Amino acid sequence: MIVDDFSVRKLIVDNKTIDKWNPCGQLSIVNYLIFACCVLFNFMSCSRDYQPKPKGYNRLTLPEASYQSLPDSLPYQFEFSKYAKLLKDTSSIRERYFVEIYYPEIKANIHITYKKINNSKKLLKEFLDDAYVLTAKHQIKANAIDETIVKTPSGKTAVIAEIEGEVPSQFQFTMTDSSKNFLRGALYFNTAVANDSLRPAIDYVKKDMIHLINTLEWKKGN
Repeated sequence: MIVDDFSVRKLIVDNKTIDKWNPCGQLSIVNYLIFACCVLFNFMSCSRDYQPKPKGYNRLTLPEASYQSLPDSLPYQFEFSKYAKLLKDTSSIRERYFVEIYYPEIKANIHITYKKINNSKKLLKEFLDDAYVLTAKHQIKANAIDETIVKTPSGKTAVIAEIEGEVPSQFQFTMTDSSKNFLRGALYFNTAVANDSLRPAIDYVKKDMIHLINTLEWKKGN
């Protein structure tokens, strides 16, 4: 093979350690450059900020809605899910007729509070104000709070608040006859999973709460 003087001189200028034309040497340089590029690419790929995947929620298989009645020991009556457990309220502010409706499979809890008004306009205003404050506390994290007034099949009025965003309570309601009974319900999930991932479970319990509202009755004599 004939190599002209220009090729030899160029190799000597570019790489002083090569004093003659060597095809194997040229191949080694090419391989070295390819290897160096691969290392640099890998370093750049690994140096990118690590973004952990958001915590997910196991795929839910939610049963078809089915309901049962409250025991007669309470001054109010409504139907709640057969897949939930009726528990006594364990909070620090618990009172005799406060209860919790707990869904063990999805770690959801409907907190029910009940108070007697005793024909006191002052007490009624106090209870309504407290309910408003408890809902308003979510404004910091809420994307929106949608309040609606609905009529139940039996003619009762309920004020419903649906709260969007990463909030601890996504659905709340109040009901009263304005003279004797006042009841409030609030939905909570005992989990760190984001509300977007919880959406199927939230919607499922919301339907149960609407059924609760529509079947609410005050016991006679209360």
